[in-house]
Amino acid sequence: MSSPENGEQGEQGAFGVNETMVTVVGNAATELDFRETSGGIPVVRFRLATTVRRFDRERGGWTDAYTSFYTVWAWRSLARNAKASVTIGEPLVVQGKLRVQDGERDGRRWSDTSIDAITIGHDLSRGTSAFARVEHVKPGLSGQRPEPIPTP
Repeated sequence: MSSPENGEQGEQGAFGVNETMVTVVGNAATELDFRETSGGIPVVRFRLATTVRRFDRERGGWTDAYTSFYTVWAWRSLARNAKASVTIGEPLVVQGKLRVQDGERDGRRWSDTSIDAITIGHDLSRGTSAFARVEHVKPGLSGQRPEPIPTP
C-alpha cells in the first residue's frame, strides 16, 4: 500500500511520464492524520468519499448511487495547511496524481486507490470559506522588519 516512507510519494510538483491527473469532488470521510516522515517532511493522509448521484425519472428526483473512497496524501506546506483547514465531513475538491495499486497479503487480495494531492480546496458550490494567507518566515529571521538605515 502507499505510504509516505516509500520514496515515490511526496514529490509534489514533480511529474513523471504518463502521470494520471484527476480532480475529485467529495467529502472528507476521516479526520486528517498528520505526521512527519523520518526525514522531517510533513505529510497528511485522509479518506475522501465521493457519491455518484443520478436523476431517477420514475421518482422525479435525484438519488444516490455508489460511493467511491480515495486515500489522499498531501505533503509539506499543503499538509500543514490542510490539517489546519479541513475537518471531517467538509466538501472538498482535490486535484492530484492518481495511484492505483493491487496486491496480495496473507492470501488476501487488496486494492488501494490514492491521490497524491497537488491542491486541496473547499467546494464553494456547497458553502463558504474564509481564506487566510500563511506567512512563511525563513529560518534565522525574527519576522520583524529591519530598522531603516538613516542617510547622511
